[in-house]
Amino acid sequence: MAVAIRLSRGGAKKRPYYRIVVADSRASRDGKYLEQIGTYNPMLPKDSGERVKLNEDRARHWLSVGATPSDRVHRFLDAAGILERAPKNNPKKGEPGEAAKERAEEKAAKEAEAAEAAKAAEEEANAPAEEAATEDAAAEDGAAADAAETADEAEEKAE
Repeated sequence: MAVAIRLSRGGAKKRPYYRIVVADSRASRDGKYLEQIGTYNPMLPKDSGERVKLNEDRARHWLSVGATPSDRVHRFLDAAGILERAPKNNPKKGEPGEAAKERAEEKAAKEAEAAEAAKAAEEEANAPAEEAATEDAAAEDGAAADAAETADEAEEKAE
């Protein structure tokens, strides 16, 4: 008979409470079990000592007999120091999907275009200012020359 150490769900709707049980692997999740070796209350804070209660002696016994723990129970046993669990690594889990990558590329392209436009506007703002200054100086020189000519003409008429 294949024996498993797993969780059996109890509690009300949206208020789970689990028993850590040793059961035949073919039995239903909440069905018959051979022995209850602990409890797990996910509603309690993670740092609470009451969150996971485990009878370590019985867990060691069932593991020595050949019981296989479920993934969640394996985590509990590892935290209790009963059974070593190798950490799983899924590097693709945190990677964004194709649509998110496309959106990121579009956003980067828009930012690059905006940066180029801002740079061009800045250059354009700097360049005309210098040209305008030279034009203003030339206009001022021309206005002074015109004023001098009109002053000369006024003197001639006065004479």
